[in-house]
Amino acid sequence: MSAHDEVPAEQHPADTDWHRWAPIGQTLDASRTVGSGPVPSIAAFGLLPLEPMLVPEKPRGGELDPSKCHHCKPSEFTIWQDDEWRVSGGMQGPTGIPFVGAISPRRHVKLEDAPIEVLAGLGPVLQRVSEATKAIPAVARCHFSRWNDGSAHLHLWAYARPAGMMQGRGAILPYWEQSMPAMPEEMMQEYLEIVANALAAGGGEAFPYR
Repeated sequence: MSAHDEVPAEQHPADTDWHRWAPIGQTLDASRTVGSGPVPSIAAFGLLPLEPMLVPEKPRGGELDPSKCHHCKPSEFTIWQDDEWRVSGGMQGPTGIPFVGAISPRRHVKLEDAPIEVLAGLGPVLQRVSEATKAIPAVARCHFSRWNDGSAHLHLWAYARPAGMMQGRGAILPYWEQSMPAMPEEMMQEYLEIVANALAAGGGEAFPYR
């Protein structure tokens, strides 16, 4: 049996000092979240009961079989790439903020095993994406987030904070993105082209959206 055919081990509750302390099954008080942050955004907030935390965790996409990694495959959502990096946008259609994009190396690596040349290129590509995003007239800042809970391929998300949207400062912006009405398709395409062309001005190739 190859490593790609391994059967995931049976899950069981995680057993560490922290996990034994955690209030599993309880519904936690989220009232401190309401009105918090530099500019309050949340009027009401509630959490579901804390579920048991099972290990080992289920494999992420591309973890057992890199050939199934969607970050490695050609995509109609690629708006720019060079020899090492790729930026994608419009994956879920129009969103409620000017730009949401994914940034990933073209080779299949994770943060913990990426070679030094990939790590050395990460800072410059983030700088370029930030500046390209701010080329959209509506944008003041570009936020970056990394979770990597869904895919075993290094990737980050870029979120464009609209100018003047003080309620979007900090970690709350992705929630605003999910709550805002979707912008018109034509507007999204225009903004994707602005980002792609701004990136290509510094090297690499821009691709028209779909």
